[in-house]
Amino acid sequence: MLLSMTGFGEARLQDERWSVEVEVRTVNNRHLKMSARISEPYGSLEPDLERLVRETIRRGTVQMTLRVERPRRAGDYRLNLEVLASYRDQLRHLQEPSAPPPDLASLLALPGVVEERKVATDDPHDDWPALAAVVSEALAKLQATRAEEGRAMAAELLLLGKEIATQLGRISERGPEVVASYQARLVERLQALVQEQGVTVEPKDVIREVAILAERADIAEEIVRLRAHLAQYVDVIHEPESSGRKLEFVVQEMGREVNTIGSKANDVEICRGVVETKGLLEKVRELIQNVE
Repeated sequence: MLLSMTGFGEARLQDERWSVEVEVRTVNNRHLKMSARISEPYGSLEPDLERLVRETIRRGTVQMTLRVERPRRAGDYRLNLEVLASYRDQLRHLQEPSAPPPDLASLLALPGVVEERKVATDDPHDDWPALAAVVSEALAKLQATRAEEGRAMAAELLLLGKEIATQLGRISERGPEVVASYQARLVERLQALVQEQGVTVEPKDVIREVAILAERADIAEEIVRLRAHLAQYVDVIHEPESSGRKLEFVVQEMGREVNTIGSKANDVEICRGVVETKGLLEKVRELIQNVE
């Protein structure tokens, strides 16, 4: 089953203790590369996140966001009495003696008066089992989207494979006709030469010339190998495990055989088939760049 390297997954957990949100995005890459944005104080969990990702994803660029928020509590804030007293005393010094004392409510809005306390937490790794469950849920949804796109890609790749097989069949049928056509043209030219110049041509010379062309233009071996590669191409698509790299290798070998056929076959119809096949292979390459 093919898997796309492009996908998205998210999961959330919210209770009286905290709110956890995980988002995972993937795009294509020849290797596995991960970047993560993690709320404090859980940055130390990034190696654990990467291990969990590697159990699911083999290659591609992975962008993960792990947001953890806790409800505000009274103990999260404190008044800095020294700063508050400093503001109050400075304002009193600027005021007239008969003026009313500064309004405390307005002083609370001044910088440094109210401090947000970073409450000491336990080891972030103690929360990992709960966080890992949310991350796993997001990864499962990610895999579902990647599998759905992979099925569509597999269908398209198989269709392109059938079109390549059709072109290959036409090229294969045309192969023997190339030699026969060349022989007919050669005999026609020789007959004209004999009539015009009175030159005598030995049959063995004609046979030798046709044999040389037949050897140079013989594409039977390339066709056999291309058919074998095409069969392997279909097998790889149907394998239980997605293997984009293997597909890349098979398509590369198919391209080599097509190039050889194009260089050996001195025939317009075969050249047209080669051009069409190259176009189909290019479409295949574009698709498999996104296969895991």
